[in-house]
Amino acid sequence: MPGLFPALARLEPDQAAYLGTAGRRVEVPRGTVLFRAGDRCHTFLMVLDGAVRVQMTSETGREIVLYRVARGETCIVTTACLLTDAPYGAEAVAETDIDAVALAAGPFHELVARSAAFRDFVFASFGTRLTGMMMLIEEVAFGRIDLRLARFLADRRDAAGGLDITHQALAVELGTAREVVSRQLKEFERRGLVALSRGRIQVPDPAALLALAEER
Repeated sequence: MPGLFPALARLEPDQAAYLGTAGRRVEVPRGTVLFRAGDRCHTFLMVLDGAVRVQMTSETGREIVLYRVARGETCIVTTACLLTDAPYGAEAVAETDIDAVALAAGPFHELVARSAAFRDFVFASFGTRLTGMMMLIEEVAFGRIDLRLARFLADRRDAAGGLDITHQALAVELGTAREVVSRQLKEFERRGLVALSRGRIQVPDPAALLALAEER
C-alpha cells in the first residue's frame, strides 16, 4: 500500500502494523452507492484501484460532479465527516469495480491521534482535494459554460476522437442545466467543432476546441 500512498511509508513500524491489521480489503461492484447525503460516516476508504464519483444534488434536482476518487486517493467528504462527526452532504457511486482498503472510524481516529505521519497523509490529501474543489467553485460560479464545455470535450475524448455521453450526463459534470448544454452543443455543431448523434459527441477538430477552451 505505501507504493500507492507514499506518505504511509513514514509510519512507525507499530503504526504500520496497526493499519495493516485494522484496515480490511474490500471489493465494491460498479454502480454501488457507497454513501448518500444524510448518511453517517463509519469508514475511511483508501482506493487501490477503480474510480468513485462524488456528486451533489440540489433541492431542485440539479446534479453536479464534485470530483472523482481514483487509484491512490481518498475522499475529502469522508474525511470531513469523520473529523467533524457530521453526516454526509453528498453521494458517492462506484463508476468502476473498486478495490480498496477500508478503515473503520475508531482505528482512523486512533491513527490520527497517535501518528504524525498518518495525520500528514490525511491532511495533505484533504488539502490537495480542497484546492481542486475551490477551482470547481470558481469555474461554476464565474466560468463561461462554452469554455468549460470545450475543455471537457477536448480533455475527455476517446481514441476515436469523441465521447459516449448524454447531454444530461454532461450537464451533471458541468453543474448546469441540460438545456444549456444542448444549446451550446448545437452552437458548437453549427461552427463545425462537434458532430452530434444519439449518445455520442464526435470532435473532428480537437485543436479548434482546445483553442476555444483557452479563450478568456
